[in-house]
Amino acid sequence: MSAAMTKEEREAFLAGVHVGVISIARPDRAPLTVPVWYHYTPGGEVYVITGSTTRKAQALRAAGRFSLCAQSEAFPYSYVTVEGPVSALEEVDLERDLRPLARHYLGVEGGDQYVVDSGGIVAGWSDVVVRMRPQHWSAFDYGKEA
Repeated sequence: MSAAMTKEEREAFLAGVHVGVISIARPDRAPLTVPVWYHYTPGGEVYVITGSTTRKAQALRAAGRFSLCAQSEAFPYSYVTVEGPVSALEEVDLERDLRPLARHYLGVEGGDQYVVDSGGIVAGWSDVVVRMRPQHWSAFDYGKEA
């Protein structure tokens, strides 16, 4: 049996709660690769939030595209990787972007507290949301082989 995921399986997996790892090409070094919180709704865009002056934001502006990998860290392992061009890089909206992302990872109560504790921004940065509509997918569920 194949370990490949169906379209529905991969979209459901990516919409789940996983710490993602984003990779962004750089001309003078290896890709910038860092863990991130991300949000995805099946059929929609992936988005991440970062400070507007971070290395991540600078690399995203320069490259204009990124890849993101989400994985399960328990056996049997599964992962989904997506890549595509940046479709928007804009100022974060608290209700549209930050609160749903915080609630995704911390639940309603914890997410709302995170927004309050951070003052609606992350670490005092002027935040940006970076969106990408996945063009290429790679997705495997090794549990299907068992």
